[in-house]
Amino acid sequence: MLMQSRLVALVAAILLSAGVAHAQQGAKKNAAPSAPAAQPAPAPTQPQADGAPAQPPGWVVRCTSVSRDAPLECAMEQNAVLTKTGQTIVLINIRIAPDTRTPVALLQLPLGLNLPIGAKLQVDEGKTVDLQIQTCENRGCYASTPIAPDLLATLRSGKQLKVSFQNMAKETIAIPMPLGDFAVAYDKIK
Repeated sequence: MLMQSRLVALVAAILLSAGVAHAQQGAKKNAAPSAPAAQPAPAPTQPQADGAPAQPPGWVVRCTSVSRDAPLECAMEQNAVLTKTGQTIVLINIRIAPDTRTPVALLQLPLGLNLPIGAKLQVDEGKTVDLQIQTCENRGCYASTPIAPDLLATLRSGKQLKVSFQNMAKETIAIPMPLGDFAVAYDKIK
């Protein structure tokens, strides 16, 4: 349990630094993440208030290493930002856990969520996967889940991933994320 908490904290730190760099630099394949910038303003709770989310650029693979001699650790990510403000609404980071060799997804969601409801993932019109919100801080709320083999197969062959959650007014917000290049990106990190 402690190991899982540390893993979630480590992945959250990686996700935050990569998410800030990605939002500022745009999609650059295989680019090393830059140092985190000043903390961005929290994302609004209602994406429709500032305009529709921009179409995500696709899945980006990022690899880092703690030193020149250490092995590379790679992750793939995709984010959806508000068109008018550039603020991140949803950021999904998927990496292979080194201890279990299992893919793990970490989601960054905006503040102001109806926490008991959590978040949901759905590929195309398939079954939904419920996620519990694990923590929130000034940049957003986070949920993490191992990716089961059946979900991975669906992600690899699907056309669109829908991430949905409720705001405090109990309005459901669904963010579509394309899966066209998911399989290619996943093959790079496994």
